[in-house]
Amino acid sequence: MLESEPPRSLYRETAGDGGDYPALAGARRARIAIVGGGFTGLSTALHLAEAGEDVALLEARQPGWGASGRNGGQVNPGLKYDPDAIEALFGPDLGTRMVDFSYAAPDFTFDLIKRLSIDCDARQNGTIRAAIRQKPAGAVRTTAMQCARRGMPVSILDAKAMAARTGTDRYISGMFDARGGDLHPLKYTLGLAGAAQNAGARIFGDSEVVSLRREDGRWLLETGNGSVSAEKVLIATNGYTDTLWPGLEQSLVPVFSAIAATEPLPSPVAAAILPERPVVYEAGNITVYYRIDAQNRLLMGGRGPMRPIGDASAMAYLTDYAPQLWPALAGTRWTHGWNGRVAITEDHLLHVHEPQDGILICVGYNGRGVAMASAMGSVLARRLRGDETTPFPMPISQMKRIRFHRFWPLGVRAAILSGRLKDRFGL
Repeated sequence: MLESEPPRSLYRETAGDGGDYPALAGARRARIAIVGGGFTGLSTALHLAEAGEDVALLEARQPGWGASGRNGGQVNPGLKYDPDAIEALFGPDLGTRMVDFSYAAPDFTFDLIKRLSIDCDARQNGTIRAAIRQKPAGAVRTTAMQCARRGMPVSILDAKAMAARTGTDRYISGMFDARGGDLHPLKYTLGLAGAAQNAGARIFGDSEVVSLRREDGRWLLETGNGSVSAEKVLIATNGYTDTLWPGLEQSLVPVFSAIAATEPLPSPVAAAILPERPVVYEAGNITVYYRIDAQNRLLMGGRGPMRPIGDASAMAYLTDYAPQLWPALAGTRWTHGWNGRVAITEDHLLHVHEPQDGILICVGYNGRGVAMASAMGSVLARRLRGDETTPFPMPISQMKRIRFHRFWPLGVRAAILSGRLKDRFGL
């Protein structure tokens, strides 16, 4: 069930006025309807509208209400698995397309922001994957070598270089990828919504789709106050997926990811932390990630309580960890804390389904949605238009329900506890 109100977040306080999209009223027709007003839905709507398609987007709350407006703001390249593993799983043709597409997704995102002139504090200063112990350090080195073999702009950082890049001596090694970066995710989402609307897409907020069925050779999407009849439908609900399409909710697990933000740091302190302003995520079983934003706040994220939260007090494991990295942060005030749901799939890969003619589903970014969802919008739009001139870069898979799905909250809590223990003991 969706929370009645979005969380009090730093993003919401600093995003400015992004417009209020009216609720759907009455019966409408469109060639293509999209369910979900996050990165995937909005990017797809934008690219469809720019191609001259008649598209209507239905969002249960307002664009950016879900994880697209709450995430860590990191624009990171790649998939969960290393390039060699992806190519071994999917073969040299599809596997290579998956690798090329996912690692190029940050460039696509930053290019899109520039093309649309979206003011969202975007900076392409790179991504660092940081290793604390020998086992993750070996995994990071393996990833870096595979990327370098493919000509990607990556480099391996030793402990001295990591200390210079991060401002802490905690890490023994890391991988730097020049394509990564960061942005203000809610400003970006609202910018995408405005650009899509300006291109001709019809966007409806406060329009939760409560039923989807076939009627007179078309798909009928019904909300509380209206309906849309469409030839084709994209479902892009990710961590807020419900029972709209049979079995989809049971094919993924909605995991809460949490972020805590400090007050603006004094200039000398802010200058010493991530001085070149890359973003960082730690290699391990339970990822901690962080960045310094455009206002010199430290934003630190990771797995949080499996319930909605509205302040930093619920994230002591994050706020206590920061002074361990940078002792100068002792006594710093944490002004904001919030969370949202990301969709985790059983195989930790993005899922694209076509369960019936005219239905396209894209969910399961597994915490890597900023860049990937932005880029997916372009290729999903081509597929919805019937343009097959370029091979699709992701597998079209059969939807599979996760066994014992109803016990997911218990499973997530157990997995987080287990992962933290493994990280603590270097397993």
